[in-house]
Amino acid sequence: MGKTKSTKHFEKNHLKDTLKRRKEGAKIKQRHQLKEKLKARKARDNEREDAEPAKPEKKDTTGEQFKNMSVDEFFQGGFEVPEDLKPKKKSKNSKHAPAAIGKRKRTEVKQEADSDGESSDDDVEEFPVDASGSEADSESDEEDYEKTLEALKTNDPKLYAQLQKEDEALFNNDFKEVEDLSEPEQEEIPKKKRKTSKKSKAEPEPDGSDEELEGDGNEVTKAMVDKWEKAMVEQHSLRAMKEVVLAFRAAAHLNEEDGKQYKYSVSNPEVYHKLIKISLEHVPTVLEHHLPPKRHPNGKISLATDTKKYRTLTPLLKSHITSVHHLLDNLSDAATIGLTLKSIVPLLPYILSFKKVVRDMVKTIVVLWSSSSSIESTRILAFLILRQLVVIGDPGIKESVLKSTYQGFVKGARNTTVHTIKGINLMKNSAAELWGLDSEVGYATGFSFIRQLAIHLRTSITQPTKDSYKAVYNWQYVHSLDFWSRVLSEHCSSLKEAENGKESSLRPLIYPTVQVTMGALRLIPTSQYFPLRFQLIRSLLRLSRATTTYIPLAPALYEVLTSAEMKKSPKNSTLKPLDFTKNIRAPKVYLKTRVYQDGLGEQVVELLSEFFVLWCKNIAFPELALPVVVMLKRWIKDASQEKTGNRNGKVNAAVRLIVQKLESNARFVEEKRAKVEFAPRNRAGVEGFLKELEWEKTPLGAFVTGQRKSRADKEKVLEDGRRAEERKRQERKANTSDERIEEGGGGVVDAASDDEDQDEEMDEDGYEDEQDGSD
Repeated sequence: MGKTKSTKHFEKNHLKDTLKRRKEGAKIKQRHQLKEKLKARKARDNEREDAEPAKPEKKDTTGEQFKNMSVDEFFQGGFEVPEDLKPKKKSKNSKHAPAAIGKRKRTEVKQEADSDGESSDDDVEEFPVDASGSEADSESDEEDYEKTLEALKTNDPKLYAQLQKEDEALFNNDFKEVEDLSEPEQEEIPKKKRKTSKKSKAEPEPDGSDEELEGDGNEVTKAMVDKWEKAMVEQHSLRAMKEVVLAFRAAAHLNEEDGKQYKYSVSNPEVYHKLIKISLEHVPTVLEHHLPPKRHPNGKISLATDTKKYRTLTPLLKSHITSVHHLLDNLSDAATIGLTLKSIVPLLPYILSFKKVVRDMVKTIVVLWSSSSSIESTRILAFLILRQLVVIGDPGIKESVLKSTYQGFVKGARNTTVHTIKGINLMKNSAAELWGLDSEVGYATGFSFIRQLAIHLRTSITQPTKDSYKAVYNWQYVHSLDFWSRVLSEHCSSLKEAENGKESSLRPLIYPTVQVTMGALRLIPTSQYFPLRFQLIRSLLRLSRATTTYIPLAPALYEVLTSAEMKKSPKNSTLKPLDFTKNIRAPKVYLKTRVYQDGLGEQVVELLSEFFVLWCKNIAFPELALPVVVMLKRWIKDASQEKTGNRNGKVNAAVRLIVQKLESNARFVEEKRAKVEFAPRNRAGVEGFLKELEWEKTPLGAFVTGQRKSRADKEKVLEDGRRAEERKRQERKANTSDERIEEGGGGVVDAASDDEDQDEEMDEDGYEDEQDGSD
């Protein structure tokens, strides 16, 4: 008889699901039945224990213990041989076999409970977690392992040689010794806090492990350190590395009252320094030997984190890098800081999976990189770590590093003086490189930071208050804009894009950066903030030069010439010339003085020439320079009048000279342009105009080259004078301290005089006392 239509429909649509549900239900039912059986056995065992007094049980090595077990019950008990079946002398009395079976069943119940995460206190005490392990067991295992290898070598030399060649780890028994390191922090747990059963209280633990767990600690000696170092250098011993990591953790937290207890303690200074040294130098070497990372041609480094070795060493790695981080936070010696930073570089591939550890480490590294108290070598080492993290890290780590780096740079640029400007420039140049390593992440972070600068500027314009401009007119804001000009200049340059064969992903950031900078330099058009204007114009000049982007800077410079500061006759003064490269605001004593007017005139002429020299070979240079030449000639005419002029022949002569050079370069381009045969719409011909001519050979280029050389010589003389003055001040300080020792009561007066000398130097070089940039 054929199947009915409903049967066919059921088989087609519902049969598989129905069978699946039935199988799942059967599994659940079987699991419940097994649990009920285990509970019943446990109840019977408890009744038997209550009814019969405890007797010493004799072991039996026969297979009767497993006679009444089902297959499922056997596998639930695990593959470990129970205590009752350990090889000992045979028992002559077989009457206790049922009791042994009963004890085995009760152990199975405990093991089943352990698999569900409900281990009892008795189990913890019977199988304690100790990183050191049992010495007797480990030694016997090692002997058996070595005997096996020796037997293989004797019986089958060919197989032994092949295995030795293909699997070196098989003959390196050192790794087995570290498999008990999955939880090294448990050595710190005091014994008193562990709950113990009645049985464990009655049986004292061997090996003296109580003393280690009680937190008294083992004193590290020089012999121990030498032994560990020898094992790590010669054998790449993981066990020695484990002991070094544990001792290093105690050394890193030395003299701290945090209540934590460690396996080792260090009190000898010589031992302490040697332990620190071998930990920082040899731990990365041992790790690279056992877990070698794979290096790719593009600089990236990959490491297999799903292997047994890595999983076993993960707690040890985390403990070591945490100790290194803690040590780095408390170091002050430059040499030790440098050694610590060097040791972190090879550890980076191993700690990428520890996101929180990496973030905390990055913050500490950024502090060292951005601190003015750090020496230059320390800053460079810190930057190399940040760069390596950006190269090998995932997008999340890259973004974290870039954000922390920028925030550290802004904090480090808060106070700008003649002494800190060099370190700030180092931060700008080094950090600018990071944004080009991953242009996608660099664009995202760069856009958000430039947007923040734009928001500060907009707030100052739309919500004007007495101090609203201070959010923009400070050193941090100026350095930030200058930093982004360096980033874009480095990674959006024509040469860099030609090498990469494509346009940089950061190029869209040029427009907002220019707009924010132009808005900031015109926020307060007063003569007191002309130094800030010059700072930002230099940043835009760098950006325009590198990216061949035209930025109209001539109007901003012409506004300086048309200001009241440059039109009126100045008053004489004996002040030193103002250093415009290290100031964003002129002190009030400089306003309306001849020395300040001369400085403004020099800056305008210099920046105008630097702006036009960018386009000195451009075919449209005559049209570009004509409006500026006309305005400058009109200004010279007004400034040269006897009654209403500024009566400053030095400035007027400098402006007249730049006008002559502009006209000369315009005639030069017109002569070359008259000989071309292409039309203005021929884009390739326009861009290739005078392409092979060096810009230094143009009239304006030759003038700018000479000006740069004279300024470099002048800056060198000023720098030499500043250093000589610094040495004199140091000698004066030393002599003053000697007088204090000899005379005794003059310390207050001498200290005050030293402070006055220092303040005077700051007024001459930095003028930090009158700048609002620190707010």
